[in-house]
Amino acid sequence: MKSKVTKYFVFLILLVITIAGLYYLNLSNRHKAILKTYLSHKLGIVDNTWHITSKENSISLITPTMIIDNIYKSMEGPQVIKPFQLNSTKSDLIWITSFETKAINKNEDREISNDFICHTNIDFYDGEHYGRWGLNHRIGIQYPRLATMTSGIESYKFPKGFGFPVFSNENLFLATQTLNHNIIGETFSVKHEINIGFEKHQKNMKPLTSKSVMIVLPYNPENPFSGPTTENPNMCLPIETKNHSYTYKDGITYSGHWVIFPGKAIYKTDITDQLQLSENTTLHHIATHLHPFSETLAFRDKTIDSTLFISTAKNHVNKIGLKEITYFSSEDGIKLYSNHKYELVLKTNNTSNANQDMMASMFMFLYDKEMDEKIKKYNQKTNETS
Repeated sequence: MKSKVTKYFVFLILLVITIAGLYYLNLSNRHKAILKTYLSHKLGIVDNTWHITSKENSISLITPTMIIDNIYKSMEGPQVIKPFQLNSTKSDLIWITSFETKAINKNEDREISNDFICHTNIDFYDGEHYGRWGLNHRIGIQYPRLATMTSGIESYKFPKGFGFPVFSNENLFLATQTLNHNIIGETFSVKHEINIGFEKHQKNMKPLTSKSVMIVLPYNPENPFSGPTTENPNMCLPIETKNHSYTYKDGITYSGHWVIFPGKAIYKTDITDQLQLSENTTLHHIATHLHPFSETLAFRDKTIDSTLFISTAKNHVNKIGLKEITYFSSEDGIKLYSNHKYELVLKTNNTSNANQDMMASMFMFLYDKEMDEKIKKYNQKTNETS
């Protein structure tokens, strides 16, 4: 009897392993990375802790270990996420002014190639952030992205006198993902170190608000992977339909992550609705996110037929990857008008012999007049109670 029970038990275990193995093999590269990262951290196979160091004007967050064991294109590699606060023991108004991310080894004692950085996103919780200032009409209007650093633009600082105002105990959210375009047949570990700089509250600081705009291209949701056709040459071939797909008020479905074919191409998107400019303002900083084989991403004022800024991407020559992406930063800024039309224009040159994936976005930081008025009232109230 015991022998039969043992046989059934062994058979059941083998069946479970077989089913699990088949399930795993059918996962996408991205979902395999998610599962492997989760298990390696949960089982303690690698360092699964965050190492956080707070200083007077900065905070450093070093991630748990992430294992790279495959080619991981953008949006595919192992990633980790972390809610955090700049200083949970205080509720002081401070100004975030700079961001940096870098790849380091698992021992945290040596910087390694930034080729292993896909992107580092820092978000705020718009319900909490705007709720504290009585700006509830902003909640849920736009994705609350504070900053994105990416391969080719791993650090930047706002122009002098500008910043993003937060309270020190306000909740923020960090997500950082690895990348590997070139190393095949090796398994190695990386960590990311993220540094956020901030300053104490000063009455002459000017607040910035973030706007995320991107190239989006239409596709047919009923047959999404048909790609461009003779009848519909403007259709794109999306990488997938679950992420980075958007349906706007025109009823058309768009993708912000699509396939580019070998050779040169130009893509355009009207971003007027993405900007959501309710009044005239000034633009003071742009951080650009691009993928390999990008050449330039231009921000244009269609109304006056003028190019306001061109971000240039420098690709590696002997491997896939971005060496540098230029960004915009100015105290004087660029005047933007609520009644103008704006667009992004992307130029790519896929010099490989295979299809590649593409994303192109700009994270814009505009002078926030409405928030400035709130801060002036905050200053007045603080003076009265001090």
